[in-house]
Amino acid sequence: MQPLQSAGYDRAITVFSPDGRLFQVEYAREAVKRGTTSLGVKSSEGIVLVVDKRPTSKLVEPTSIEKIFQIDKHIGAATSGLVADARALIEKARIEAQINKITYNEPIRVESLAKKICDMKQMYTQHGGVRPFGSALIIGGVTNGGCRLFETDPSGALIEYKATAIGAGRQLAMEVFEKNYKDDLSLNDSIELALDAVYEATEGKTTPESVEIAIIESKDKQYRKLSEDEINDHVEELLIRQKKEEEE
Repeated sequence: MQPLQSAGYDRAITVFSPDGRLFQVEYAREAVKRGTTSLGVKSSEGIVLVVDKRPTSKLVEPTSIEKIFQIDKHIGAATSGLVADARALIEKARIEAQINKITYNEPIRVESLAKKICDMKQMYTQHGGVRPFGSALIIGGVTNGGCRLFETDPSGALIEYKATAIGAGRQLAMEVFEKNYKDDLSLNDSIELALDAVYEATEGKTTPESVEIAIIESKDKQYRKLSEDEINDHVEELLIRQKKEEEE
């Protein structure tokens, strides 16, 4: 049972506890940790976004589970945590992208979009009667400044990464990235690295139906989700690689 003296800092209103903690923000981070694993990898040839979307029931249509979203032609986002919260953030991101296009007649920069989303998240940590968003986003895209990859936290914190993961398998996936990431990865190598990380994070329970992959290539700056056939090919290669490693 929670101590009486700290109960007042654990209500719907986000208030600092005496030791400087925001309990509601910490609970929102826990919601993200319970979500499925989502990953992003940056390479010189583009951005790769991969999510584990294993259905909770065999009655669920796998194609109805969407955790990678297109925000603009050149930007995509992978989510983890509360799906409904993520959809609200994605809608906000899409609106901001279009406002920028109409106002300045140019595509929004990835960093600018990520900051706007984090500004919105931060607002929900300091007002009574609201709660923080229980969702984290990996936002990746290609603009004139090159490939950029950002992770947004429920608190509104923003960090740029070369490769990152959110959700239940974050720690295992990050260990794979720390060990194998290189700055000169090709786009195909980045897909392989991301799938290796998903394989580790899901303890080998990776199938073509359980993953979703999207890419934004630097040469054309176009967001695209891989087809079922392309995903099948990549997952088959993954399973062959893992089998060889196990035999060795």
